[in-house]
Amino acid sequence: MSDREAAWCLLTEFTQSESLRKHALSVEACMRAYGRKFSGDEQLWGIVGLLHDFDYDKYPSLDDHPYKGSEILKDRGYSEEIRKAILSHAEYTGVPRDTPMEKALFACDELAGFITACALIKPGKSLAEVDVKSVRKRMKDKAFARKVNRDDIINGAASLGADLDEHIAFCLEALKSIAAELGLEGAAPTPAS
Repeated sequence: MSDREAAWCLLTEFTQSESLRKHALSVEACMRAYGRKFSGDEQLWGIVGLLHDFDYDKYPSLDDHPYKGSEILKDRGYSEEIRKAILSHAEYTGVPRDTPMEKALFACDELAGFITACALIKPGKSLAEVDVKSVRKRMKDKAFARKVNRDDIINGAASLGADLDEHIAFCLEALKSIAAELGLEGAAPTPAS
């Protein structure tokens, strides 16, 4: 079994929520793309993205997530590098984000969820219908996807040294590459009769 397969098995063991599994795939895609961009280990970066919230379904409280997940990862032999990156994605842990991989995880987490929400309200429920302008417009609407922390999106891009629009476009392209897996490829147009 590959490292990615093992990570997927761990995710599905702890995460029953289909939407949370899709979120994990979304963050994985963004992280792999940033891993390539920063000449990192794409597999490692992807696994960090895939597993960042694997414990959330079972342990959603701030007292437990991502701490319980870190303990489980340690017990299963995952590296300190992976565990620290995952701990650092939650502001309240106080774990600093020192590496490009840690900064990318923080930058991609909320944004991947927000872009998905933007796609789900489009007529075709498709990522192809989403662009940077529509994401920025929705960011101003505090009632839309209200649980998504806009400051985390803005600060995440800044910590990467990325322009916000460029960061949104970069993550949007990464998500489009797995649109079918996310169920966001859109419905086939109905032929006119």
